Amino acid sequence: MVKDLFERIQNNKGPLGKWASQAEGYFVFPKLEGDLGPRMKFQGKEVLNWSLNDYLGLANHPEVRKADADAAIEYGAAAPMGARMMSGHTKYHEQLENELAAFVMKESAYLLNFGYQGMVSIIDALVTRNDVIVYDVDGHACIIDGVRLHSGKRFTYKHNDIESMEKNLQRATKLATEQGGGILFITEGVFGMRGQQGKLKEIVEMKKKYNFRLLVDDAHGFGTLGKTGAGAGEEQDCQDGIDVYFSTFAKSMANIGAFVAADKDIIDYLKYNLRSQMFAKALPMIQTIGSLKRLQLLRDNPGLKDKLWENVNKLQSGLRSKGFNIGDTNTCVTPVYLEGSVPEAMVMVNDLRENYGIFLSIVIYPVIPKGMILLRVIPTASHTFDDIAQTLTAFEAIREKLVNGTYKEIASRTKVDLDA
Repeated sequence: MVKDLFERIQNNKGPLGKWASQAEGYFVFPKLEGDLGPRMKFQGKEVLNWSLNDYLGLANHPEVRKADADAAIEYGAAAPMGARMMSGHTKYHEQLENELAAFVMKESAYLLNFGYQGMVSIIDALVTRNDVIVYDVDGHACIIDGVRLHSGKRFTYKHNDIESMEKNLQRATKLATEQGGGILFITEGVFGMRGQQGKLKEIVEMKKKYNFRLLVDDAHGFGTLGKTGAGAGEEQDCQDGIDVYFSTFAKSMANIGAFVAADKDIIDYLKYNLRSQMFAKALPMIQTIGSLKRLQLLRDNPGLKDKLWENVNKLQSGLRSKGFNIGDTNTCVTPVYLEGSVPEAMVMVNDLRENYGIFLSIVIYPVIPKGMILLRVIPTASHTFDDIAQTLTAFEAIREKLVNGTYKEIASRTKVDLDA
């Protein structure tokens, strides 16, 4: 007998979905209100917000807001209509691509509607079943899903582990030789949970020994790293060795969209083979023209990045001086690692929001191992030293409550019904 397709879904909502009845609307799918920035409203109360990726503070920059508004007035939300190959191509799309390519020091670039679908489609377009993919086990979900589309072989290496990289490159080389295929190596410029830079310089150096092409997802590095803000490759002085450079507009550019940059012949190929773009409506004019203004500000105002890093250094040095474990982050992403159960984590976050007025992202099992709690803090250029001082004081208080069992007792008393 054929089963009802929905029976499995109704009985098993997945590792995160099973908590929806208790978590939705507060711990997940929360509603933040007000202008994007460090101070917003959550459930009617002002909170200090450390959960936006608006690194350079462009979301509410007056010139950005004006550019967006002017584009909306002139073009509306619909223009251009159609996919770019058919009727949605404009001079502004071309201009943005040319400026992005120049900024990240590549020959050519191509706009993407969304970062996630863009990366999935790039991987799908670059490889055939005879090719082999080698990628970091901690790669972003968009990389994982792109690799899943690959009908050929793929190998994961231990996170940022050079020895494991080389071992898997050797395996890939043997298999690709037998199959008559090539090797695509995928990593990130910045890993968005741990805050570590990918070991791009060492990976590029391996090209002298192994024949592969390198694809880098630099979503968190673009605009934040490098002398000009061109990303992790510029920061590590190996941008030339990155064959395909990808970034989203959702972080430093405070917008919707993304781009991929490479040699012109590779971009020309992708333009005609990226299914997520060929069969999708073009990036709207509001986002396209708005991104031109954002790129101009990013490029012409290095003080934005300088202020960001003043805040990053102040926050991270403060956390370390107070004995917090923030791992080996060398980027803006600031993880704070604590030991505790999922119920304790829920009580802690509630305490942070309700009693200390601090809103941030929490990461728990199954994303990280059981018994660990990760508070993910994202400093921006818009934060102040007073914001940082307030947060450090709050963190010391919640750590004490976690260590002395206060959160465990509250979780037990209120019957927080989540897997420990």
